[in-house]
Amino acid sequence: MTCVEINSTFYRAHRPSTYARWAHSTPSGFAFALKVPRSITHEHRLLDARGALAQFLDETSGLEDKRGPLLVQLPPSLEFAPRVAADFFGSLRTCYDGFVVCEPRHATWFTAPAEALLMEHRVARVAADPPRAESGGSPAGWAEIAYYRLHGRPRTYWTRYDSNYLHGLADVLRKPTAAAETWCVFDNTASGAALENAEELQMLL
Repeated sequence: MTCVEINSTFYRAHRPSTYARWAHSTPSGFAFALKVPRSITHEHRLLDARGALAQFLDETSGLEDKRGPLLVQLPPSLEFAPRVAADFFGSLRTCYDGFVVCEPRHATWFTAPAEALLMEHRVARVAADPPRAESGGSPAGWAEIAYYRLHGRPRTYWTRYDSNYLHGLADVLRKPTAAAETWCVFDNTASGAALENAEELQMLL
């Protein structure tokens, strides 16, 4: 599967016609991951999100069957609060049945209670690099989707991954898992390294 992660949805809304144009201009089998708006995750910090989620899903519906996972990236300061998390993911699940992945960045999310809540709501935890906790570099939560999000290291968003890292990553991605889909997104875009690394990984796979 060929895919792309739309990061701009985090910062601003797009017209429904824009999503429809993207869907119609890409080949069969192409899919788009969508980053949930920061107004939901960072400004309101997952609180009272039902209306904003419904609006976001309506805006992006033009992607039709090319709408892939929703990425919920949380601010580093947002601690795991069971009631808040349950209300948010419960609200999301009342209006969206597709894949959802979460990239938490506070240590309290890398615990058994947090993982259990994610699994209950069918949410996968992103495998991120650099990891925010000891277990943060491996997929967790709901196992039906594995989502790798690689930001570059040591300089986040800039550093290009070398051949040794990419060979090791390819070995990991080749291993059989329970996931129906596996996504791997390079976010080291500031230097242009993401495209190069993605092409290198594709060749290895």
